Amino acid sequence: MPLQYHPLRREFPQFETQMRALLQVDGHFARLAEAYDQLDKRIYEVMDGRLAMDELQLQGLKMQRVILKDEIEMLLCKDAAG
Repeated sequence: MPLQYHPLRREFPQFETQMRALLQVDGHFARLAEAYDQLDKRIYEVMDGRLAMDELQLQGLKMQRVILKDEIEMLLCKDAAG
């Protein structure tokens, strides 16, 4: 399986419109999305061998990414519901 980023637009293609709108009007959502993006890039760099990190730390980063993704998904669903 090739190594790849997990950008939010790929994770939530069904929420593309809501995501664009929230990024412009909701500072909290924008900060969460930026944190997710930075974390995803860091995980990619570790898995690609560009950044050294032990497996336990990497798993911690992945867990943080899941937590951010869950919170982002909750906000997207809330916005989509009205």
